[in-house]
Amino acid sequence: MSALAVLYSFRRCPYAMRARMALWIAGIAVELREVKLSDKPPELSEASAKATVPVLVLRDSVVIDESLAIMRWALGRNDPENWLAGDDAELIARADGPFKHHLDRYKYPNRYEDEPDHGTIDHRAQGLAILSEWDARLAGSKQLCGSTRTLADIALFPFIRQFGNHDRAWFDAQKLPHLQPWLAAHLSSDLFASVMPKFDPWRAGDAAIVFGPTAAAEQA
Repeated sequence: MSALAVLYSFRRCPYAMRARMALWIAGIAVELREVKLSDKPPELSEASAKATVPVLVLRDSVVIDESLAIMRWALGRNDPENWLAGDDAELIARADGPFKHHLDRYKYPNRYEDEPDHGTIDHRAQGLAILSEWDARLAGSKQLCGSTRTLADIALFPFIRQFGNHDRAWFDAQKLPHLQPWLAAHLSSDLFASVMPKFDPWRAGDAAIVFGPTAAAEQA
């Protein structure tokens, strides 16, 4: 068994991004195993029947295979920025539910051609309507739950990033005067840069990749 917990991850997956950011801010080093989604290692399926990232296998073999659960586990051990104060369940549920629903259908319309309402709903407009709600929320505070970033900001940020990136010119032209600079600040943050290095897909027998702020400092 690894001396560290093992994190199965995929660099561009928004769920994996938010899990990595929480682990990083909590100062928890893990053995990172980058997954190629079209060629998943059998060890991922053995760890979790879902076989989707992120999956965190703890040293005692306990498996956490939901991104929010990984975030809360990490912050429960060490929460130096008090992110758990912004664990807004209603806000996060709106992001992971309705917003993610529209995001997926806006970005990958061909995947949902069999749905009865395919082509009758403007999913980009529906997603924008939710973003406008969050823009209004940010009019009263620098972050979604106050003056500093918390779990809610990091939980939502990767999905808002994905929405914006799908058609950046269109997104930048929208009237989101508070959310757009909020997104830009998270994109340019040291935290985001720290969790986005590229790694080759992992296979059994590969040298372990230690992921975490301590490991990064030692390699600097």
